[in-house]
Amino acid sequence: MNKCLIIFVSLLITIHSYSQTFKATQQKCERVKTAYSEKWEMLKTELTSKKINKDNFELFFRVFKQDKSVEVWLKSKGEKEYKLFKTYSICSSSGLLGPKRHQGDNQVPEGFYSVSVYNPYSNYYLSLGVSYPNQSDRMIGKNNLGGDIMIHGNCVTVGCIPLTDTYIKEVYVLAVEAKNNGQQTIPIHIFPTRLNEIGMKYLIDNYSKNTTLLDFWKNLKTGYDYFETHKQLPKVKVDKAGSYIY
Repeated sequence: MNKCLIIFVSLLITIHSYSQTFKATQQKCERVKTAYSEKWEMLKTELTSKKINKDNFELFFRVFKQDKSVEVWLKSKGEKEYKLFKTYSICSSSGLLGPKRHQGDNQVPEGFYSVSVYNPYSNYYLSLGVSYPNQSDRMIGKNNLGGDIMIHGNCVTVGCIPLTDTYIKEVYVLAVEAKNNGQQTIPIHIFPTRLNEIGMKYLIDNYSKNTTLLDFWKNLKTGYDYFETHKQLPKVKVDKAGSYIY
């Protein structure tokens, strides 16, 4: 067999072995095993009905603080556009509209993040970590930024995104499946509200004196608009001032 082909096959086996190990490792926890037994068959049926490949999909979360909602967007691997799969209600909230800038402010972050942690032993049943602080937060925020922001079960929060135990089971299973099938980065975009015409008017009318905050939201809107138009994720970077560039 060709030497390059041997290396390629070996790499595929390694990747496959790793992905299977992740799911298997997660299912060693009783809570994850329960989530799969209660939710996975139902989710597979719903995925099939929406023409999403249940065995190989990519996942994206959008969070709207004022609406108290988490949108789950999915696409079969190889497809370009995401489809809205489900919307879950956030059952409790803390803080105000606006980004998190320091520890103890009770704020839910706003900006562009990804899943950073899968915690099957969470104090809040199951939890997915939000990669706060990101590069923009570190550049604009204060010295003690805080952390440990999660999408989790239960219905209590100090700066996190709680969905109840029932809903986090579904969300957690989808995230495990996406990672298990090779999605290394699962994006989480968090906005103060829907940054459409109605949402921006609300923000401008109610925060007209806070130009710093309005400028921040206008900066987020560019990324929001890109996804709304294309149903594809924008490529997000951060400039020297901490603003997002697309």
